[in-house]
Amino acid sequence: MEEIVAILSDLGERLSRIEQSLAQPSPTSQLRKEWFTVAEAAELLKKQPFTIREWCRLHRIHAKKRKCGRGRTTEWVISLVEIERYLNEGLLPVKF
Repeated sequence: MEEIVAILSDLGERLSRIEQSLAQPSPTSQLRKEWFTVAEAAELLKKQPFTIREWCRLHRIHAKKRKCGRGRTTEWVISLVEIERYLNEGLLPVKF
């Protein structure tokens, strides 16, 4: 019986230490990514990558092109600020 009590108290101490470490923010949680690729933005927003690319192309969200790979290849990137704006305000109106 004493052995079980000792094991339970040890588990309680370990659980307390784990809870304390989880309560303190880790250094990596302070780092936030500033720019997201279409695939990353699609995953965050739970949309298809095609939809995100179309929004970029039609200027429904603010995005910019960056060089990738070799030559003249470019890809859309979306800022964290724009993703937050979209979540709060929605898509920009269509421009004709």
